Amino acid sequence: MNTLIVVFAGLAFFAYYIYRSYKKIKNAPIETENEKIIHLNVTNFQTEISKGTVLVDFWADWCQPCKLLGPILNETAAEIQGEGRIGKLNVEDCQIIASKYGIRSIPTMILFKDGKEIDRFMGVKPKDFILQQINQNN
Repeated sequence: MNTLIVVFAGLAFFAYYIYRSYKKIKNAPIETENEKIIHLNVTNFQTEISKGTVLVDFWADWCQPCKLLGPILNETAAEIQGEGRIGKLNVEDCQIIASKYGIRSIPTMILFKDGKEIDRFMGVKPKDFILQQINQNN
């Protein structure tokens, strides 16, 4: 009987923790973006990725992991060395481009070098990892 009570208490705590985390993410405000982040669309996409190293974040407003990645990309943009840049492309607004690159889940980040895809990352990644990828291909 005591074991059963302990198990139910543990499950209740775990459920509360998940609920609290979900509420925190769901209600998180969209962070103001760094001025170094390029807003990509159908018109400027090819031009912006055609020169230098550009990390493109494929995202959407409704995507909770995308909201978590936003502040990380803001910090990363402020610390990029050399000519590397970060761009954001809303998959809801630019479905043609998302389809062209086979984006099936978001957030997905594609690293382009002079217009060619050189690497792809899915999910939320830490700032150090993103910086390393951009700087080593810069």
